[in-house]
Amino acid sequence: MKKRPKILICGGAGYIGGYATDLLSEKGYEVAVYDNLVYEHRYQKKVPFIFGDIRDKKKLEKLINKFDVVIWLAALVGDPACALQPSLSNEINFKATKWFAENYTGKIIFASTCSVYGINHDLIDETAKPNPLSVYAKTKLEAEKIIIKNSKNYLIFRLGTLFGLGDDYSRIRLDLVVNVLTKKAVLREPIIINGKEQWRPLLHVKDVAEAISFGIENNIRGLYNLSYKNFRINDIGKEISKLIPSPKIKHEDIPEEDMRNYKVISDKFKNLGWKPKYTIKDGILEIARTIEEKRIKEPNNNIYSNATALLTAINELKK
Repeated sequence: MKKRPKILICGGAGYIGGYATDLLSEKGYEVAVYDNLVYEHRYQKKVPFIFGDIRDKKKLEKLINKFDVVIWLAALVGDPACALQPSLSNEINFKATKWFAENYTGKIIFASTCSVYGINHDLIDETAKPNPLSVYAKTKLEAEKIIIKNSKNYLIFRLGTLFGLGDDYSRIRLDLVVNVLTKKAVLREPIIINGKEQWRPLLHVKDVAEAISFGIENNIRGLYNLSYKNFRINDIGKEISKLIPSPKIKHEDIPEEDMRNYKVISDKFKNLGWKPKYTIKDGILEIARTIEEKRIKEPNNNIYSNATALLTAINELKK
């Protein structure tokens, strides 16, 4: 029987990493988590845990090549969060990844973003020319390039916009379009939908972990779009209105700060045998139930948004 690889998840305490850790552990992999707990104050899962920052080269140098696979999730994520401190975002998202790619010899699994496409009105696959509009997208695209240059064994996912709940421990993100609009609907806050009908490829957060697991099990390499389905922002509002009675939806035609608009094809990875398990309905109902049952005491707390949470953590990150 072939020995299963040892796996290190950098950023394993985060939104994606939480369920990825659970899923891979349940499947019998030897998993360890490396995280600086920037959004958390403790880590109590029964897996080996190493507290650390991905910029700590001395710590990582002694660690990374003890693992057959490193899942590199740690990053500053999202346009608003990365715009707070562009130099810090570049240091974490690109420079740390560059050092890692140049010093690690095993299989790299890297979480990139469909935001690298920026504005593209066609239905696009991985051959489309990137057009990054933000610090976040630019740093992720540069990180992709350096991994491809330095590694012969990489799996890069350009992720769609995530939604839904991951594991039972990690912080929920309520700054993502499906999640935040669902939260507003449940709390009876106005949902403002602009008339530009921008498109987003959506993906349940658990399906990221499922795709990572599938990639490891089948030794898949390369760069892939990863999404479940393309939705207009307007259509997300319509899906929410089917499941939550009488949400206060307002349609306005005002200039958007976020000009991203893209529809992606994820057939390249799906044709290898992977299929998403979770729908937008699943995600809406998960978030709605969590808020309705008061499982989140203060859903408008800044901790549930990457950008606002980072405002309080940024001085610590700059050390």
